[in-house]
Amino acid sequence: MKKYIVETYYTCTFKTVHNLNNLDDAELSKIDQRTDGEVEVIDVKLNNRKTKKLGDKKDVKTKDNNIKKVLATQDANPIRTKNSDKNKPLELKVKNNSRFKMPDRRKGYIQKAQIGDHKVYLHTGEYDDGKIGEIFIDTNKEGELVKAMMNNFAIAISLGLQYGVPLDEYVDAFIDTKFEPSGNVIGNDRILSASSILDYVFRELAISYLGKEDLAHTPSIASSKNINSENGDDKFLKIVKNITSKGFVRSNYEEKLVDLSDVRINLKTKN
Repeated sequence: MKKYIVETYYTCTFKTVHNLNNLDDAELSKIDQRTDGEVEVIDVKLNNRKTKKLGDKKDVKTKDNNIKKVLATQDANPIRTKNSDKNKPLELKVKNNSRFKMPDRRKGYIQKAQIGDHKVYLHTGEYDDGKIGEIFIDTNKEGELVKAMMNNFAIAISLGLQYGVPLDEYVDAFIDTKFEPSGNVIGNDRILSASSILDYVFRELAISYLGKEDLAHTPSIASSKNINSENGDDKFLKIVKNITSKGFVRSNYEEKLVDLSDVRINLKTKN
């Protein structure tokens, strides 16, 4: 008589519950180091099941002994449940899947350019600190299918940015992609040619928000002075940074400021 052994693989889903005295940033930053969490098993799913043919009785006995040893070690280190000892160490990491939504009233800029015979309008939205959080791409001379694909592609990129995907990853993925329309770029002072719409869009975003001057075709006219240093920033410059678009000025706040200290305006009222 042939005998078989069945191997079953399961996936256990559980959650960790911590009791916090104060809900603040200090407590949340130390949540990974806490050892007083309680584990509650939520669900156990069957992943895979395999059968193996067993040999003679001697082999069966040795395999049974191995199974008993494994079960003994598992019994010695059981999974802690809600009613288990709280003093035992717990090594679990909490994964953060929170989305950083854009403010209702946001900053940004619109860049119009022409690639070949196609016009491209790039709209950006920024957080209060100047980081990019969304993009919109509009084109002309395109069918409804292409426009819908570009709009949904921009939505996907925006969602990724709001969930914490670095802009560098998108730039590395889409720079130098090649498809039509391509060729000379008209209307952008830093980009003179592009191999595709995506190459142009992420080249523009990399220059404006990441400061990657190696992707530009023309040199920057900005000064080499570091305007991010705390010593050089006065109160007025900080206010300007809060109300202007970082992408629009390409971080060159001092170059874009206009000195109106010597301008005098006379307001005369009509009698």
